[in-house]
Order: sequence, then structure tokens, then C-alpha cells
Amino acid sequence: MAKKPSIPKGTRDFGSIEMARRNYIFNTIKSVFQLYGFSQIETPAMENMETLMGKYGEEGDKLLFRIQNSGEKANTPPEKGLRYDLTVPFARFVVQHREEIQFPFKRYQIQPVWRADRPQKGRYREFYQCDVDVVGTDSLMCELELIQIVEEVYKRLGINVSLKLNNRKVLAGIAEYIGEPDKLVDITVAIDKMEKIGKDAVNAELSEKGLSSQAIERLQPILELQGGNDEKLQVIEGLLSQSEIGKKGVDETKFLLTLCKQLGVELNIEFDLTLARGLNYYTGAIFEVKAQDVAMGSITGGGRYDNLTGIFGMPNVSGVGISFGADRIYDVLLELDLYPNDMLDSTQLLFVSFGEQELLYAQQWADKLRKNGVRVEVFPESAKIKKQMTYANAKHISLVAIVGENEMNKNVVMLKDMQTGEQKEVTFEELVAHFN
Repeated sequence: MAKKPSIPKGTRDFGSIEMARRNYIFNTIKSVFQLYGFSQIETPAMENMETLMGKYGEEGDKLLFRIQNSGEKANTPPEKGLRYDLTVPFARFVVQHREEIQFPFKRYQIQPVWRADRPQKGRYREFYQCDVDVVGTDSLMCELELIQIVEEVYKRLGINVSLKLNNRKVLAGIAEYIGEPDKLVDITVAIDKMEKIGKDAVNAELSEKGLSSQAIERLQPILELQGGNDEKLQVIEGLLSQSEIGKKGVDETKFLLTLCKQLGVELNIEFDLTLARGLNYYTGAIFEVKAQDVAMGSITGGGRYDNLTGIFGMPNVSGVGISFGADRIYDVLLELDLYPNDMLDSTQLLFVSFGEQELLYAQQWADKLRKNGVRVEVFPESAKIKKQMTYANAKHISLVAIVGENEMNKNVVMLKDMQTGEQKEVTFEELVAHFN
């Protein structure tokens, strides 16, 4: 007996209903990106390993899918890998095409990425990201626009979200304040897991990374800081008064929150000092968005990166971007039953027929209806009527045009509503009018 076919763990097939739901998400996000003047690009699924390695931190590098060329010896280091995210390939794109690009460059990208991660709920090895970035300016107006985009996307999708905000400069200031400025990466990687593993496990990881007990002790009040945004900013501003980079991060955060108020942003924004986003390339504001009504990890995240293009030989180009996790958004919409009923771009009308002549008649009508923008199918054989009707029900087609000898002689079809069971004779003109 042949082995049942399967797909790799952490990947999925998508049927027609799933694809309709995914396209609803993609189209909603894309339409908001375009509202703000972003243009679409695409990059290859695979990149050279030198492009990818060292950009995601030690943990990220371990999750890269490496591609072994066929015919190469097993111990030959792979030269290519599947992209881990869309941001690093975007930075490579900007440097490679710098002569063709007008700065500031506003781009969006909706493509799959791959991570050799352990599959679990909400975490896949192949998943889509919907990225939007601006490079070539360090204006905080860009961060404001991204927050507005987050607000508009989730308003259109009907998902109640909260946005967590922090700044890597604040985190650098905290590293200075506790006396461990050289351990910034270790500190951010550890505290970024705070919500997942808890404070004690974070402290244990910091200790393993070589932070002194005094430094860890000084960090505790910061990790435990409660209150509103203004209250937290006031406390952290006092603690970081001797740190130049820390003060700059506080000022940027205050300015951005003020901009949001002035522009009437209604999104629930929380200044969260434990938000670190472990990726090495962030240097300024960082964001994370969560659905408030579903137990799910971050569904959108991103931040400011001041020199990502520098690693490709084009220094001092600042950028900021966010990524919408389409697969997690899919699961949230499904769990909350938020997909619209009319979302399926399915067949509007199915022709069923009783014989070969009737089938040809149906094809002629269908051809003319399609020219009028109606989505039409013709059942391709004159099978038993029950089989044809079962097909209509299985595909959720609500209207069926029945063609028999009597209908052909009258130059009409019998239109049946599959939900109510009602049916009536209609002319071609009446059928077109029904859909307009």
C-alpha cells in the first residue's frame, strides 16, 4: 500500500476557503499601505548566506534554513539560505538598487519567510509577512504613520488591539544605568522573553550571560515598573538622567506619544520597558501589537534601524518598518469569527443542464454573463440533476440556472435560489439585471 502523502511539519496547504480568507487579509493590509503612499516590491525566496548571517543575533542565525546545492559534498558550507524575514533582504535591495531609488523610499512587501523553528500554535516554519518600511529619513513622523497604519488595518479587520512601545536607546540607557553597557544584546534578548518565561527565568538567563548580581538587582525596579505612560516616562527619565543615549530615547518616546495625541490616534498605546525585540538591528523606537481578545503572541512588530544598510556598504541610512504576521492574524480572525460573510469571491451562478444541446445553450449564456462581470460556472456534463445540485451546495453557490428543453424553446432559464428553494423563469436581460 502506498504511503500517504504529507507535507513538512510547520507548513500548511490552503484550500479555496482558506485562500479567500488570506486574500481578505492581504487585500485589507495592502489597501492601507497604498493609502499612505507605499509601493510594492518583491525579493527572491533565497538569499546568499553572507546576506543573512549575523543579522538576527545568535539565536536567529540558528533558525536559518540553509540550501545545499545538489552535487555538493555534504560537508560543504551552504552558500544560500531561505529568507528569515523581509527586512534584511529589503536592506540588500536598497543598497543594490540605490541608483534607481528615490529617498525617502517607501515600500511594502507581502511574501513568505522561513524559520527552522519548533512548530506550535501560532508558530510555523513557513509563513507570510506583510512588511511596510521607510528608509532614507530619521523623522519620527514615519513612526507616527506606522502607528496610524496599525490603527487603520485593525479597525478594518475588526480586531481590538493594543500597541506596546519602547525605544532601544532607552534600553541602552538602562544597560548603562545598571553598569553593564557592553551587555545590551544579552539584556535585550533576555528581557524580551519576560512575558513568556517570567522574571525569575529572565534573571537566571542574565546571570548565565555574566551580568553581576548588583546589575541584576538594579534592573528589578525597572522590570517591575507600573503605572501610566507619563508616570513610567517620568520615573525612567529620572533614572537615566546621566545617560545621554537613554535621555534621547526618552525624548523620542515622549515626542512620538505627543504626536499620536495631536493626530487623534485612538489606539491603546502602552510604554513598556520590558519590550526589547531581540533582533540586533533595531536602534530606536520598537513596536509590538497584540490582539486583546485572543491568547496569541505578537501579530505585528517592528521598529527603527539606523544602519541596517551599513552592513552592505551603504552607511548612515536610517529606516523604520513594521511587519504584520498574516498567519497569526488569520487565526485571530477565525477564533473571533470576524471574516465577513461575503468575503468569498466564489461562483455567483451555476448552470445545470439536462442534455448536450442544453449544455451548449448554457455555455452561450455563461459566456455573455461573464462579459457582464458575473462569476459563472457551467457544470461540464449533463449528469443527474441531483449530482449537479450537490456540487452547487458543496461550493456554497446560492443561485442555479436550470436549462431543459422547455427553457431552450422559450429562450429563458429556470433560476433557483438554493437557500429558499424558490424558482422562476427569467430572460437573459432579467438575469443580468439580477446581478447589477
